[in-house]
Amino acid sequence: MKNKVGFVNYPLQYRNIKEEIDAAMQDVLARGDLINRSDVEDFEQSISSFVGTKYAVSLNSGTDALIFSLKAAGIGSGDEVITVSHTFVASIASIIHCGAVPILVDVGQDFLMALDKVEQAITPKTKAIIPIYLNGRVCDMDKIITIAEKYNLAIIEDAAQALGAKFNNKMAGNFGLTGCFSFYPAKILGCFGDGGMLTTNDENIAEKVYLLRDHGQKTRTDIRCYGFTSRLDNLQAAVLNVKLKYLPEWVKRRREIAKIYDKELSNIEGIKLPPAPDSDNEHFDVYQNYVLRVQKRDELFEFLKERGVETLIKDPIPNHYHKGLDISHFSLPYTEQLAKEVISLPMYPELTNEQVQYVIDCVCKFY
Repeated sequence: MKNKVGFVNYPLQYRNIKEEIDAAMQDVLARGDLINRSDVEDFEQSISSFVGTKYAVSLNSGTDALIFSLKAAGIGSGDEVITVSHTFVASIASIIHCGAVPILVDVGQDFLMALDKVEQAITPKTKAIIPIYLNGRVCDMDKIITIAEKYNLAIIEDAAQALGAKFNNKMAGNFGLTGCFSFYPAKILGCFGDGGMLTTNDENIAEKVYLLRDHGQKTRTDIRCYGFTSRLDNLQAAVLNVKLKYLPEWVKRRREIAKIYDKELSNIEGIKLPPAPDSDNEHFDVYQNYVLRVQKRDELFEFLKERGVETLIKDPIPNHYHKGLDISHFSLPYTEQLAKEVISLPMYPELTNEQVQYVIDCVCKFY
């Protein structure tokens, strides 16, 4: 049947701000400003100000933000980088693409890196930690920073899902050597294709990434290294400049929806909720995803699908189970259990309360 409640609704978001989006795109096209023009510069300055870092370098993806972070930090062949398997494969791939070795640790009940496992995984070859801010929740960065300082490790924040999230009132992307963001369409702030951003307070890192994104060119007559093509298109930057104005409102609405889910689903046996929006004073979550741990997960998925509720089962096979990735030697019991239990409910700011209640009613009916 046709979805009554889709998992995302790109057309509706576009229609809600159509006039502004169309005007911004037409202005770019009329000017002929397509690569590295003022819209890109304005967007970089806006993200830098929003996150609170000195520099923000736009790129073509969050994946390249991770890869360039590692490369700029001097991490390469034989170096070890600690991260998790419970993430999108790009987080791990970025380590491989730099010639380094991913060291995977398990996650905790909040789906984030289990910090008691991190120090156990450190060896003389360890050079960096990549904490993943999955679903829009920042890790306990006080503890990660303490570990990193003790062992002289770089922190590369994978904040792809966490623009606007905070830990102890400090923005994601402003804790480590770099912060890495994605503007893939389904993200909290998404463009009409691929896009990414790297934030940093380190001038040398920013300079290296500026060079890496555009074939090492300082100017047309000054090529300083071998680089890549990884620029954010000016047209996408113009779209993002429009959308960024709505980000605080969209985050507020996501948190409102999370509260409704929490209230209505909290007493159902067989469901474990994610951390609540106001469960502590340290975390400010932005709810890129609202993820349940449930019994009879696959049956629930089909039940909701039959009733027009589109959900997402993310990574039903853990990354380290894919033989082609050559990381199957890791034993991560909690990650492996989550792969059998997690399901994401619809979560986007255009959802009406009536739609949210319909999702809740369907889940309640199943259990």
